[in-house]
Amino acid sequence: MIKGKDILPGKSHPLGPTVCDDGVNFSVFSKHGTEVSLALFDSAEDILPSQIIPLDPIINKTYHYWHVFINGLSAGQLYALQVNGPDEPSQGHRFNAKNILLDPYSKSVSVPVSYIRGVESPPMKSVIVDTSDYDWEDDQPIQRPFYQTVIYEMHVAGFTKHPNSGLSDNLRGTYKGVIEKIPYLQELGITAVELLPVFQFDVQDGPPGKVNYWGYSPVSFFAPHHGYGTTDDPLRTLDEFRDMVKAFHKAGIEVILDVVYNHTGEGNENGPSYCFRGLDNSIYYMLEENKAYYSNYSGTGNTLNANQSIVRRMIIDSLHFWVTEMHIDGFRFDLASILSRDEDGRSLQNPPVLLDIETDPVFAGVKLIAEAWDAAGLYQVGSFVGDNWKEWNGRFRDDLRSFIKGDPGTLSGLVTRLVGSPDIYNSGDREAEQSINFVTCHDGFTLNDLVSYNNKHNEANGEDNRDGNNDNISWNCGVEGPSDDVQIELLRNRQVKNFICLTVLSLGAPMILMGDEVRRSQGGNNNAYCQDNELSWFDWTLLQKHEDIFRFTKEVIKIRLQRDTALPGYQMPLHQMLSKDLINWHGINLHQPDWSEHSRSIAFKISSISGKMQMYAVLNAYYENLEFMIPPPAPFKAWRILMDTSVPFPGDIMPWNSKSSFQESSYLANGHSIVIFIAD
Repeated sequence: MIKGKDILPGKSHPLGPTVCDDGVNFSVFSKHGTEVSLALFDSAEDILPSQIIPLDPIINKTYHYWHVFINGLSAGQLYALQVNGPDEPSQGHRFNAKNILLDPYSKSVSVPVSYIRGVESPPMKSVIVDTSDYDWEDDQPIQRPFYQTVIYEMHVAGFTKHPNSGLSDNLRGTYKGVIEKIPYLQELGITAVELLPVFQFDVQDGPPGKVNYWGYSPVSFFAPHHGYGTTDDPLRTLDEFRDMVKAFHKAGIEVILDVVYNHTGEGNENGPSYCFRGLDNSIYYMLEENKAYYSNYSGTGNTLNANQSIVRRMIIDSLHFWVTEMHIDGFRFDLASILSRDEDGRSLQNPPVLLDIETDPVFAGVKLIAEAWDAAGLYQVGSFVGDNWKEWNGRFRDDLRSFIKGDPGTLSGLVTRLVGSPDIYNSGDREAEQSINFVTCHDGFTLNDLVSYNNKHNEANGEDNRDGNNDNISWNCGVEGPSDDVQIELLRNRQVKNFICLTVLSLGAPMILMGDEVRRSQGGNNNAYCQDNELSWFDWTLLQKHEDIFRFTKEVIKIRLQRDTALPGYQMPLHQMLSKDLINWHGINLHQPDWSEHSRSIAFKISSISGKMQMYAVLNAYYENLEFMIPPPAPFKAWRILMDTSVPFPGDIMPWNSKSSFQESSYLANGHSIVIFIAD
């Protein structure tokens, strides 16, 4: 029991709990709150606090910051906040002194086993953490340039949760489990993992009978998700997360977090109050003219008021924490265009929060990636604010899908995407890697399903197949779903290789979805956000079943990294590279590319600045075989075939240093295939 003599005024800075030699300082912002109390708990399963410490507005408040110092408290103590004030939803206020609220700056969250969202049950609680007692050894940021970066988007739990992962039950689906599989990622050759949300999220924020598997339902912007730990000890979870980051760095792999600063898991006006809503609803959220309702630019019920000064500071402080205390290498900002909206939802030319991130010296070497759109129609691909941001290129995804599928009128779009999307990014000194190139991500079809289904199949989500995107630009190759037809399977394999080849080798930074390298399927479900089961998990038996796709992906990544070294020019600004005529276009005949609407093929030669290294690529998305003329290589050089996606494994791709030469003046490219020659 804390006694009066141990309760001191405290100070307003820093925000959140700060562990000192003799106790803990707490500070929280609440402008409209009239009463604030610190609630202490003895265990995670407690419904009621063991002690409530009211804060005196005369002694424990400076400006709008409520603060207190408690002698004798230490790391591991469970606590929460209780805030009273006006309960006037039409004015934007939703205070309730009975609500148990998380500290928005807490570095750890304890979730009771018996917690139930939205009903009276043991609430989530904040945990006091001392982050200074972890041994990072000699861990340092990698800061690999984007032109040498190959990103692997993965779900922490889904990567190892399948029973056939070969891990013990205690490790499956955890940060520690991921460490065990790092050798697999090293063999694949990726240089960075992009982790789906690892901020503490509400697993129960899903449709009836389902869960929130992806994690886009944050309740804290500082605490690692407890569900990915191996124990119920939230402090141990913090260490296990840092162990994972340290292990990735030792393996030469950067860690990028998918961060959700556009909304929270509190939902709309019918959602629960477990943090921001109860602390000061009108400060943290964008509200409609009738302030009882939430603006919904995120499509999830609420929108964080990111350019409000208090919220903006919290976002920056959160990012600082993940970089300085957790050694994170980069961030992918979910629905980042929301962060460019003002408090009334209007798009700002110079949004403060984005410029703060852009110019912060802490983030000077940190990878910043924007999903440059939101759920309300604001689309900023190519125009996202600042110089340091890279962008998910949705047009790359759509144009590659259309061309490889064989749609007419898609050649021009494809070629533009292959050379770094100059129609979007060819301004100033922007590099080709401004574009994050991908054809699949967590949201949508997997690569296997992209070539196996014409239509989505989301019935398992319980929404009568109404959810998810209806337009997937997919082609099932003749049969909907799995097929025993050998020819269909060969065609699907070829199409998968075509997608992987162009994604990895195009100008820009490539991103591969977890499991695409072994044809992971979700049974045609293109919105598996609520499927925490084998539908979403990495099936490790596929590594043997689709050994050819894994090897192909691995070798293409090697080519990518070798190419950027062997073909100087890939690192220069995009407009300079294109102006040097390093790329020449051809058709089935040399110097005669067919740019017509019906054309489904193209060939091109890429030369190094010195002319000593050349690559010649033939792309045939037509269903029939086509004979392509082959240009002469540089003097005293000979072509050798690097890849033909129509050739059976293992002849489909050769090592970069293969010595076999090709002397013919033409080559028959099979339908739906890609052929690449190299001369060095």
